[in-house]
Amino acid sequence: MDGIQFLKMHGLGNDFVIVDSRNSPVEINETLAQAIADRRTGVGCDQLIVLEPSADADVFMRIWNADGSQAGACGNATRCVGALMIAGARRNDVSIETVAGILKASSAPDGYITVDMGPPRLGWDQIPLARAMDTARLDYAVAPGIASPGAVSMGNPHVIFFVDDAESVKVEALGPVVEKDSLFPERANVSFVSKNADGSLRVVVWERGAGRTPACGSAACAVVVAATRRGLIERKAAIWMDGGRLDMEWRAEDDHVIMTGPVAVAFSGVIALPPRVQAA
Repeated sequence: MDGIQFLKMHGLGNDFVIVDSRNSPVEINETLAQAIADRRTGVGCDQLIVLEPSADADVFMRIWNADGSQAGACGNATRCVGALMIAGARRNDVSIETVAGILKASSAPDGYITVDMGPPRLGWDQIPLARAMDTARLDYAVAPGIASPGAVSMGNPHVIFFVDDAESVKVEALGPVVEKDSLFPERANVSFVSKNADGSLRVVVWERGAGRTPACGSAACAVVVAATRRGLIERKAAIWMDGGRLDMEWRAEDDHVIMTGPVAVAFSGVIALPPRVQAA
């Protein structure tokens, strides 16, 4: 393999290297995913996205985290892939298959993309947790005043702490502790959330396998669900992350979580791989 063509995209700074493997198959392994994601010696990204054929949707989206692990869902990546597929198909909506299920993406005003992320999973064994617990308010603390989080799965596990000031939380110190706690056997994405005076939510995210990221779409989904269950919002909220705003709704009529936000293309190129990281 001489090189891999790619497109670099981001949603609110949550960035992705997207490789189209539908017509020219590309074999990815953990080492190769890590090499591509490396911000010093590779292209650099939070997640590597590989597009594959799907028998049940317009495309299958495989998600590799920066540490070489795989993820079941990624909301911002789904919006980016949705924008690509909508442009290619020349229609306003497409279906995207993931490990977590099939998601629908559609055009929204101002060039934004809306994704139906499906229903949340709220059972302790669906998230999963290591033991039975009320997922609206876990019996768990990571630091004084940072306790009793909610837990939600959006195809990947999320833990959501409600705090007075999300921006003051020492995310780099606390995030990895929660991510790797034994309560979360598949590790966890960790969000710290505070409510603004205008009713919007400020969210800071530690992403499983990627660290602190400017935004995380599936985390925004989990936050709107957890905040609704706590009575902090009424199923809708503007969510402000480090990279900008996502508009979120947890629909009452079908239990689906709907996310709308911007996407952007950064650049394209070809990854020239040294032999030691080439895929088999």
